[in-house]
Amino acid sequence: MLINNAEILLVEDNPTDAELAMLALKERNLANKLVWVKDGAEALDFLFATGAYASRKTEHAPKVVLLDLRLPKIDGLEVLRRLKADERTKKIPVVVLTSSKEDPDVKASYDLGVNSYISKPVDFDEFTRVVAELGLYWLLINRPPTLGK
Repeated sequence: MLINNAEILLVEDNPTDAELAMLALKERNLANKLVWVKDGAEALDFLFATGAYASRKTEHAPKVVLLDLRLPKIDGLEVLRRLKADERTKKIPVVVLTSSKEDPDVKASYDLGVNSYISKPVDFDEFTRVVAELGLYWLLINRPPTLGK
């Protein structure tokens, strides 16, 4: 089942941005193992195998989390805080992909352990290029540590 083989967890409440991200990744053949969640609470349920994702095996963590900051229910900074505070998930790479260019958001994200902070380009072509390059780097080039060890 896909939830046990997800390589990318996309945490994005804006359907247009999510569709653009998935399109960009699909064009590079990177979207077949993507799970899209629409708020911070659902992201935490997925990552910690609770709620609707209780059947997910936690040893199959995504290779990267693409995280928006402005999310309903639980904001992106709180998702990041909980993810990096837990031994089971703290090594999962997290890329903040958000419309915010505010210095306090950038600083708070890095203080909490984000791996990269990217402001969403407004231009459609630039946005899809950035997301495609993110996918290529985090799935094919980067070598993450073994989780749970």
